[in-house]
Amino acid sequence: MKKRALLSVSDKSGILEFAQELEKMDYQILSTGGTKRFLEENGVAITAVDEITKFPEILGGRVKTLHPLVHGGLLAKHDDPQHQSEMAENGISPIEIVCVNLYPFRETIAKPEVTVDDAIENIDIGGPTMLRSAAKNHAHVTVIVDSEDYAIVLEELHGAGAATSPETRRRLAAKVFRHTAAYDSYISNYLTDLTGEEYPEALTLTYELQQSLRYGENPHQKAAFYRSPLGSDFSIAAAEQLHGKEMSYNNIQDANAALQIIKEFKMPAAVAVKHMNPCGVGTGDTIADAFNKAYEADSTSIFGGIVALNREVDVETAEKLSGIFLEIVIAPKFSADALAVLTQKKNIRLLTIPFDGTKQDKWNTVTVEGGLLVQQPDAFGFDDADIRVATERQPTEQELEALKLGWSVVKHVKSNAIVVCDSAMTLGVGAGQMNRVGAAKIALEQAGVRAEGAVLASDAFFPMSDTVEAAAKAGIKAIIQPGGSKKDQDSIDKANEYGIAMVFTGIRHFKH
Repeated sequence: MKKRALLSVSDKSGILEFAQELEKMDYQILSTGGTKRFLEENGVAITAVDEITKFPEILGGRVKTLHPLVHGGLLAKHDDPQHQSEMAENGISPIEIVCVNLYPFRETIAKPEVTVDDAIENIDIGGPTMLRSAAKNHAHVTVIVDSEDYAIVLEELHGAGAATSPETRRRLAAKVFRHTAAYDSYISNYLTDLTGEEYPEALTLTYELQQSLRYGENPHQKAAFYRSPLGSDFSIAAAEQLHGKEMSYNNIQDANAALQIIKEFKMPAAVAVKHMNPCGVGTGDTIADAFNKAYEADSTSIFGGIVALNREVDVETAEKLSGIFLEIVIAPKFSADALAVLTQKKNIRLLTIPFDGTKQDKWNTVTVEGGLLVQQPDAFGFDDADIRVATERQPTEQELEALKLGWSVVKHVKSNAIVVCDSAMTLGVGAGQMNRVGAAKIALEQAGVRAEGAVLASDAFFPMSDTVEAAAKAGIKAIIQPGGSKKDQDSIDKANEYGIAMVFTGIRHFKH
């Protein structure tokens, strides 16, 4: 009796050549629908599944392979006498090879104009059922879900034993269950979103391998980068690398931090990041002007850092960038002349990202040992805040512009966080301190004499008036903070004492 292979794929890549090789090895090829037509049109002899089942495809193709004569052939143990006896009694023949890939559900729901009916009709039922049956019985059945695996299967079938190895069958079965699990997660998450349920009893997230990494945060740690196929299209995962060494674990983390900050700005802006904290942010009339200010904000810390810009990099900006050691430059585009300048530096990584992307992640996720935290992204901006001037003095228009910049940046600084800035650039950043006045002292010391007449932004309220005292002595003229402390009045009184305008936003921006 001929061995049998069941082929039913939505992705036809390589399937003709695979079927032709099986035919040469005297396999009987079973198929359905579009795969059957495609193979027959190309000269492959096909047995329709409904010829085996003696039952037609019905319900518009929803039912065609869900039949004991198919699944008995997939699930039967070839070395079990009871199974063999029952197969003989019921006229069931084994199926040794299954090659199936599924209706394009993920691709369907990714379309902006997709309807619920379109999505539902692209939920594959028969395909996953056949895959799971064959994968469960991988001791006897070779199951393929990825066209990349055709070659290894054919190589082993052409070998001395004319069969795939147990190791290959198990590897392919594991791949199938990963594939069907991911497929089910797209469906479950899509339907969950339709119901509006925020916190389902089980959360299944799917990511695809983007690249393996040389190591993690440190050389002794293994690492890889996975991308959410339905995730943000304005993200590091969506970046195209034009030049330079492969991205590292720390590069990806820092690049993501730089990108989140640059998203805050509509005007030409440049952001320099070191260890996931901004060391300089600048804005200007041109992107070159903006980068100059980001560089001047902290010309020491930018060394070896990551720079993100929200305009095309021109040759003037490229020449300035090439004058210092940078790990990564991110921009929506690089001019040809800019690329000619920057690619002279062998190792600098140049990334382009679609700044016109519209799809954003609904949740941020952070792993903890044994669990996962999820939260909405912190998309709360200055224009969303309930701004209240708490002091006797109102901020000037220029001070208000500076407060907006400080508020936009401080939300991206590790807490406790303080940013000192003017209306065009940061002047000092205090990040990740165990007390707020300590963060303020770092930011004010970095700003130095530039703090005179500048403003200060805090990611959370002042528990006491010591931060206002330190700011006043450095020459700060306006402060923005959430408010909400039991001792707010102490800080207000201290600001009034020194003639500082203090703005409350009512919203904190902790970043742990």
